Amino acid sequence: MIIEEALVSFGAEIKEYKAGEIIFREGEFSTFYYQIKEGQIKLNNYTEDGKEFIQNIFSNGHSFGESLLFVDRPYPMNATAIKDSYILRLPKSNFLNLIRENQEVSLNVYQCMAERMYYKYMMLYNLSFQNPMLKLKQLMDYFKSYCEDKTQYSFQIPLTRQQLASLTGLRVETVIRAVKSMEKDKILKIEKRKIMY
Repeated sequence: MIIEEALVSFGAEIKEYKAGEIIFREGEFSTFYYQIKEGQIKLNNYTEDGKEFIQNIFSNGHSFGESLLFVDRPYPMNATAIKDSYILRLPKSNFLNLIRENQEVSLNVYQCMAERMYYKYMMLYNLSFQNPMLKLKQLMDYFKSYCEDKTQYSFQIPLTRQQLASLTGLRVETVIRAVKSMEKDKILKIEKRKIMY
């Protein structure tokens, strides 16, 4: 989203987070801009009965939580490393100076936030679907939309069955059954336990 050299020139540091380590917690106030150099993180919440709901998963080059830098509100979610990750961390005031001084960077930030809003609207609509296959297909369509090759079975879904369940609000058993039905209907293909869409 923002080139590393620009972030470093404004004071960003690279911080390592081990798999499972929390980057920020729900209820904390934002103090940094975060961008993944290498790794994978998830934004999530937990229901009162302890069930995880994953809002989104990000990997190399993606930023996360930046919209909260523009408002004085606490994080409504947690950010946790899924695998060992190296994250560029820029203090909030430095980030705001960076976007003030660089129009191209600010346009990139706005475009990224617009993409995130689109994803949120799509996932909100997804919650209205009763059919698990429709929920999964819409999520897979969204992820594949960023892939250049649109041919059938050309895209490997980068999520586990558990992550698909947590993103769609389904039970993992329901996801497993729905994926098998989708394979039977030739909507997707399973190769070495990987979902090809």
